[in-house]
Amino acid sequence: MQSPESAEQMLQIAANAAASKGGEDLLALNVSEPLPLVDIFLLVTGNSERNVAAIADEIEDKLVEAGHKRVRREGRAEARWVLLDFGDLIVHVFHSEERVYYGLERLWKDCPVVPIELTEPADRA
Repeated sequence: MQSPESAEQMLQIAANAAASKGGEDLLALNVSEPLPLVDIFLLVTGNSERNVAAIADEIEDKLVEAGHKRVRREGRAEARWVLLDFGDLIVHVFHSEERVYYGLERLWKDCPVVPIELTEPADRA
């Protein structure tokens, strides 16, 4: 298992990658207490299937560039809810309708929020 510092570094890379592709409503939760094999969930919303796919691809590319290994990816073909598993960081990129429907924020409401520091402005061009 990686260190919590590594998970937080991965979080910052993933969050900035998501923001650069128009990801919205970024929320990071420390789920290490209920899920000992995972440190952080990052939840991101995209506004279309194409946007969800672009966000997920950018996150994956940036984390792999930084030397992190993807363990698993699910949902890329449908691009309604893409899950990227990087070990201690799991990224959920949702279409807005799926995010509301599944409500992971409600399921994990007792978990502490991890601060996200965006260093890149969201690309809205």
